[in-house]
This record gives sequence, C-alpha cells and structure tokens, in this order.
Amino acid sequence: MKKTFPEDRVNLGVNKITPYQPGKSSDSLNISKEKLIKLASNENPIGPSKLATKAISHIAEEAHRYPDGNGTKLKQEISKLEEVPLDCITLGNGSNDLIEFSARAFLTNGDNALYFKHGFAIYPLAILATGADLRELPVAENYHQDLTSVINFVDKKSKVVFLASPNNPTGSANTFSEIEAMLNDLPNDLIVFLDQAYFEYIEDEHYKLPFDWIDKYQNLIISRRFSKAHGLAAYRLGYSISSQKIADYLNRVRQPFNVSSFALEAGIASLNDEEHLRKSIDLNQKEKNKLIQFFNSENIEYLPTEGNFFSFSLGTDSDETFEAFLNEGIILRSLKSYNMDRFVRVSIGQEFENDAFIEATKKIKGSIN
Repeated sequence: MKKTFPEDRVNLGVNKITPYQPGKSSDSLNISKEKLIKLASNENPIGPSKLATKAISHIAEEAHRYPDGNGTKLKQEISKLEEVPLDCITLGNGSNDLIEFSARAFLTNGDNALYFKHGFAIYPLAILATGADLRELPVAENYHQDLTSVINFVDKKSKVVFLASPNNPTGSANTFSEIEAMLNDLPNDLIVFLDQAYFEYIEDEHYKLPFDWIDKYQNLIISRRFSKAHGLAAYRLGYSISSQKIADYLNRVRQPFNVSSFALEAGIASLNDEEHLRKSIDLNQKEKNKLIQFFNSENIEYLPTEGNFFSFSLGTDSDETFEAFLNEGIILRSLKSYNMDRFVRVSIGQEFENDAFIEATKKIKGSIN
C-alpha cells in the first residue's frame, strides 16, 4: 500500500505559500544564450568588478576550507565605509537571508506582519513560513507606497513592517522625510525592515537616509545587497545595519557559514572599486534617460523608478507581452505574479541591449495597434 504524507503535519503557514516564481533564464527556456537578451532580473549589465573576480581567483584552491563564520574582514570594510560599529552589522546570503532572519527572529503563530501590495515577493513567503498572518497595505496613485497609512493597519499583534525603497517591481521610492515621519508614528516595539537593494541607483538626496538613524530608531533594520550595482548576483551577498540589540537577535537565527568565502572576498574587493561602481551607476542613468524619452515619445505607460528597471504596459496581458518579447529574443519579467496583470518589467541593460528592446517594443506595439 502506498503511504501518503499527511498535510496536517506541515506548518500551517507553509501550506499557504505559493513558491516564488523567478524570472525566466535562457537555461529554463532551453534557448541558446547567444540568441537572447536577458533583461528580466535587474542585474548589472556590465558584470562584476575586475578586482572582485581577481580576489576570488586567489582563493579558489582554498575551497576545502570553511569561510570565516563572522565575515570579519568584510564587516570591517562595511564599518569603515558606513561609519557604524561592527556589532551592528549582519551578513546574509543575499538580502533574502536577512528578510528570513527578521521574520524568524520576531514572528510566530498569531502575530502579523505588514508589507505593501505589489512589494517584493519574498516578504509574504518569509512571513507565512513563521506561521504569522499577512497584512497587505494598499498603494496610492502610480503604485506609490503611502507611508502615512501604515499606522492605520497596525494592531497589538503586529510585529514587523517590510518596506522596500526603491521597491521592486514598481520602482517607487520614499523620501527621507516620509520614512522619518512613519518611524515617528509607529510604536517602538514594531520592527521596521527597510530594504534598500537598489540604493546605489538613487540620485536624489531626498531619498537617502543616514545610518545614524539606528541610534534614534532602535527598531530599524536597513538592508543592502551586492547583487545589483556591485554585479555580484551569483555570489549571493547582502548585509543589514541595525542597533546592536537587533543585530544580536538576527545573528542568533543566522546559520553558521551562511556567506561563502568567495562572496566575502568579492564583497571586500567590490567595496574598494569605486570606479566600477561609478561606471555602473553612470551607465544606468544614461540608459534610463534614453528609455524615459522613448516611453514618452511612444505614449507608453510606465512607472517612475529610482532603480535599474522599469515596469511598463502595452495594454495587453502581462504573459502575452512577455511572450511577444521572447519571440523577439528578449527576456523580460511578467508581473502577473505581482498582481500587475498589464505590466512587464524590463531591466536597464547595456546600450545595445536597450536599443534592441526599443526596436522590439516598436514592432510589438505596432502589431497591437
């Protein structure tokens, strides 16, 4: 007799989870990489720092050794750069790790956590896995996150607020003053996880905030990652800065050796390659302006963004638009899984990639009309 596993043995929250749907890759589509332009995952189109790849090559023969479990040298570099104490820093296997730590450390069955509608898909997954309930916050016009509304959804069971600025996939960002006003409104025992994966691409100083806020707001966690502007997506590396007390809790649930030696070395080298970072940011801004001009000239609906991507609509179903671009050799990201059924997301690529995207968009738009 075949024995089946009883579903009632599974964590109730896990039973509610729909697995994360990643963007399509050439491997998953079984199409030659040479025939495709991948603009689906908000990656740095010029790749990693040469200093980072050189640093990794130097330790390739030490792969049999465990990494430094504390990530001491990388923490020292971050501490020097951001002017924060070492014990305020938590390292993660990508910022997803840090989201998981924050959920596991502070949420349990009967609690609830808040996040904005159309926010990063990992937030509800991390929340549900703890057994906590979801509390989805509505967005305002143009998918902007209205932080003045957060306090209206908080109750005694609320433990964590997840907020991304800039937000993926909408591109919406919140100003220094908006975030500060929200923090002043919220109770001191409510953890605020501020996800800044795309921070380096922000140009307007009104959207930047100082790390000394962790002294004033000891319930605040600010996360950054190396996957975007630093071009280290494959190595999975992120870090958060918080009060020492919060960092201690996060490190209690952090797995030993959660960051590889290769990621640690690449991160150190990348932080010290200001030229590569500046080149990445400058390219993004130049090509971003070109795409804005194109969208405006063609009357294509798009969302304002502070990141390295655009969410736009040709007025058709997201999956249909995705397939139309795939037929033109370009991989985008359908946003149907984010409940944005008319939108797709395009990462800002190199000049030739964006030019190909523009020509494909003209062709597809013409066939729709």
